[in-house]
Amino acid sequence: MVSTVPRPGTPNRIDLGSPDLAESALFYGAVFGWEPEPAGPGGRGFFRSGGRRVASLGPLSEAEALPSWTVCFRTADADAVAAAVERAGGTVSARPAGLPGQGRSARFTDPLGGRFGVWQSEGAAEVVAGAAGGPGTLCWAELRTPDVPGALRFYRGLFDWRARPSELPGVEYTVLGPAEGPEDFGGATGVHPRVDVGWLVHFAVADALLATDGVRRAGGSILVPPEPVPAVGRIAVLADPFGAQFAILEPEPRR
Repeated sequence: MVSTVPRPGTPNRIDLGSPDLAESALFYGAVFGWEPEPAGPGGRGFFRSGGRRVASLGPLSEAEALPSWTVCFRTADADAVAAAVERAGGTVSARPAGLPGQGRSARFTDPLGGRFGVWQSEGAAEVVAGAAGGPGTLCWAELRTPDVPGALRFYRGLFDWRARPSELPGVEYTVLGPAEGPEDFGGATGVHPRVDVGWLVHFAVADALLATDGVRRAGGSILVPPEPVPAVGRIAVLADPFGAQFAILEPEPRR
């Protein structure tokens, strides 16, 4: 699961781009109980859960961008990552920029079409750190890509990640974690006909069936209904009313 320990290359921010911030706030409030925090400098607001920031929310930043969640990874040098992305054949869609005293962010697209970002924190501006793992917070980040080995070569040229095959029998899945820590934060796998290529955020829930029903009642869509994954839990892939995809994970009880 995503850790609250601030290790390099791990998710430290998730951003939602939406064409209607008020409607998105209503939807995620109904599904996860999140409370909106008004936008500040830069036009981005936040979602809070239990008094902690769990995600950021802002208008679509590019004319061609579709509503989506973006996973940002921790870095000490956003400019260095941007240069490495270009050298490796990726695209810089938003060059490093930020606000004094908060941090610097940048947005990229990998060579296979997956969108992601980095967040260079300056102080207490990390959103995922300190909140991950509880109900309604980020618990896993999954890369869906048509070329897992090629994608991993790209990302491991940017971040110091370790990768290992999943121990689940009959499952082709690569588990990802930071080189300097024992925690896993996500994985990489092939494409799914109903799931977008790129990074899919997973939010922890206590009951996947109830949460899925809540998404439907709030105006969202069910792309992949809740399915049990041995030794992991029950997972569903969903979309908000504007089409931004996300997943929910009901962890299997520990024994």
